[in-house]
Amino acid sequence: MQTTKIPATIVTGFLGSGKTTLMRHILEQAKGLRVAVIVNEFGELGIDGEILKTCAIGCKEEGGADTQSGQIYELANGCMCCTVQEEFFPVMKALAERRADIDVLLIETSGLALPKPLVQAFQWPDIANVFTVDSVVTVVDTPAAAAGQFAHDPHAVDEQRQADPNLDHDASLHELFEDQLSAADLVVLSKADLVTPEQLGQVRAMVAEEVPASVKMIEAVQGQVPLNVLLGQHRAAELSINDKHSHHDHDEDHEHDAFDSLHIDLGAVERDRLMQALQAIVEQHGVLRVKGFAALPGKKMRLLVQGVGRRFDAYFDRAWAEGEAAATRLVFIGKQLDAAVLQQALKSAEV
Repeated sequence: MQTTKIPATIVTGFLGSGKTTLMRHILEQAKGLRVAVIVNEFGELGIDGEILKTCAIGCKEEGGADTQSGQIYELANGCMCCTVQEEFFPVMKALAERRADIDVLLIETSGLALPKPLVQAFQWPDIANVFTVDSVVTVVDTPAAAAGQFAHDPHAVDEQRQADPNLDHDASLHELFEDQLSAADLVVLSKADLVTPEQLGQVRAMVAEEVPASVKMIEAVQGQVPLNVLLGQHRAAELSINDKHSHHDHDEDHEHDAFDSLHIDLGAVERDRLMQALQAIVEQHGVLRVKGFAALPGKKMRLLVQGVGRRFDAYFDRAWAEGEAAATRLVFIGKQLDAAVLQQALKSAEV
């Protein structure tokens, strides 16, 4: 009988910070480790789960990375800390029943999730007897932080909000950013190759103001972080999480009503026109995040599209499966989004 607890690594971070890229790196490098994965996302489609299922994670047994086999669990009904009692507990109980088959548990939180309530859930007896939080890894989007996306002075944020009501959303994101850092045992500064050394130093200094000196920071490009840095930290974070301050410590219930999530279905699209339309949508509407897949005429491969703010990445991730309809599906996350307006804005991309 297995008597040691299963170490759980929680990967948190803002929308588009690079969490999924980091998760893929862990799974691709975890040779011989039996890894269970929980993917939680704020969105109507299992985009991140699909991305993870297409990477080579060594799941050769029957069922592989299928959600029914217990390899990957997607919880798509909001942020994990909101649904923890409704969904997280049953999933953890199911994993506990298979504890002899699991070496490591990875949890990718939603970009809107507060990590502290999730870590506190590991104090529950039925979970604490089987699992421990090895560490909380917070991924910081270095270029976004260098561009001043997160303000240090809440009074300055309030002043900006007074001057421009559209900045209400930014103020809440600042608090969320601080809360994600407050729970961190390790901070990964992602996309470090996209900033200057001076900007990288500024982001390091900004993060250092939000975390204790004992919290390590490491830079990453394409999620490339040594596995021994990410795993095996033995922090038992659930034992000290109550001592870590967050902005939502006194909230009995928190909601993300300011954020909308909707998806748009299209047929085949022309790549350049699609990217132009997405850029225009981001500039004209309150869109924070775009992710999904696109079908291009004459192409047997599926185009993966991901965007944060005005930065977009698009690349072919896999061939369309036999019997799978080649279609375009995009998730938009933002504020006060109108599906009809976005659908109309994307019409120019269809062929």
